[in-house]
Amino acid sequence: MTRQTWTALVSALLFVALAVPLAILPVPFVAWSPGGTADVLGDVDGRPLISVQGVPTFPTGAGQLDLTVVSGTSADSRLTLPEALAAYWLPGRDTLPRDAVFPPGQSADDVTKAEAQMMETSQDDAVVAALRAAGEPVQQMPAVSSVTVGGPAYGKLLPGDLIESVDGVHTPSADAVGDQIRGHRPNEPVDFVVLRDRVKTNVKVIAAESATDPGVAVVGITIGQGYAYLPRITFDLGQKIGGPSAGLVFALGIYDKITAGELLAGRDVAGTGTITPSGDVGSIGGIRQKLASAERAGATVFFVPSGNCADLAGVRTDVALVRVSTLGEAIRQLGVLAAPGGEERVDRCSS
Repeated sequence: MTRQTWTALVSALLFVALAVPLAILPVPFVAWSPGGTADVLGDVDGRPLISVQGVPTFPTGAGQLDLTVVSGTSADSRLTLPEALAAYWLPGRDTLPRDAVFPPGQSADDVTKAEAQMMETSQDDAVVAALRAAGEPVQQMPAVSSVTVGGPAYGKLLPGDLIESVDGVHTPSADAVGDQIRGHRPNEPVDFVVLRDRVKTNVKVIAAESATDPGVAVVGITIGQGYAYLPRITFDLGQKIGGPSAGLVFALGIYDKITAGELLAGRDVAGTGTITPSGDVGSIGGIRQKLASAERAGATVFFVPSGNCADLAGVRTDVALVRVSTLGEAIRQLGVLAAPGGEERVDRCSS
């Protein structure tokens, strides 16, 4: 065997020795790709995706209202270098730094729980926004956000309890609740009246002394904002979808069900965006992948949060990219689309 042959053979072996680890070692990136759609006005396994009770409902008519999903690398999976490069170059996909998607230090279970909580909050906020848009009564109330494990209220007050009064005093705000609690001394009983699952419940908690403010009474809860209303609205997605980005579409679906008339006018509409209880629409990640999902589902209209319009600059699509900042705007834009020549007058991202 000649010197040249030996050199070529050794070089080839070294290349393989270096290439194989590079091909199988994980890299700190995640991949996003189009993940499909779900019609929030349709059924899942014979059950409505959105069920409404306690308020009159109306037929939604023809058309489809799709939430859009991104398929991504899970928190307990890792990309190899070839997979990351493929996701970077293939159309409709994207590669992002892992730390930008999954907070460092969180386990896969932590991520799953956080995404599920964001989805639940998104649904709750969508209900409130839709009821308000439809003119249904909604009462804003202070709510128990969290309970300190082992604290005075542990096992007595529960996250989600709506606080109606403390010691017989009406408490319309978180500040009012806090003032009533601090009006006690440590070891004194604090009497709460809360709405729990719509049932008025009396709860007595023995206050403890604050660890940071001697002499100040605490019960071991944090207080946020909650809402009371009569309708019961539930969601059955039939699959595990996490995150807050379906909020706008959930709100539109609820609004369509509880108001007369055909909101979609027979169109196949898709969209994305977070929602607040006041109806403000927020930006999301993976907008290009969600647009691709909408295109594959045959949507002709795609609602884009105003903050995401710049992310779609240069994208070629036959789908009308309708820009919205609030739920009210989305409802009005559907009205514009339903009128003659509406597709020319609708507020597009490109305008």
